[in-house]
Amino acid sequence: MERSDELTLLGRTTEYKQDYAPEVLETFVNKHPENDYWVRFNCPEFTSLCPITGQPDFAEIRISYLPAEKMVESKSLKLYLFSFRNHGDFHEDCINIIMKDLIKLMDPKYIEVTGIFTPRGGISIYPYCNYGRPGTKYAELAEHRMMNHDMC
Repeated sequence: MERSDELTLLGRTTEYKQDYAPEVLETFVNKHPENDYWVRFNCPEFTSLCPITGQPDFAEIRISYLPAEKMVESKSLKLYLFSFRNHGDFHEDCINIIMKDLIKLMDPKYIEVTGIFTPRGGISIYPYCNYGRPGTKYAELAEHRMMNHDMC
């Protein structure tokens, strides 16, 4: 069983990465993998850079997932999201990268990521992506939520 002293970030001096850093993500063992339950994170101060102009883009990032055996540790998630601050990618790319990195890290039953980006040039962009384990009820959940994501 994994112990909290195996986590490398909690209770230590924080080092902020200057560019995209998926290696900072850490997990801990889910004590209730047999249960379906939501874990939700909200990051209201996400920042990345436009890959063309280099200007900052600001967003609220919402992450919701149904954990399996592993869960993401929140301080590592904060540092990971902060690492996008000097990273240049389009809004849609950032959201998909975040989701794919978390899938690779945790192998959750289900996950969704939404970006609520502040307007630039009078237009707001709200990309949404999700994933459910193939061949399971979670894949069906992903399909349902994708088709109805404006109502979620």
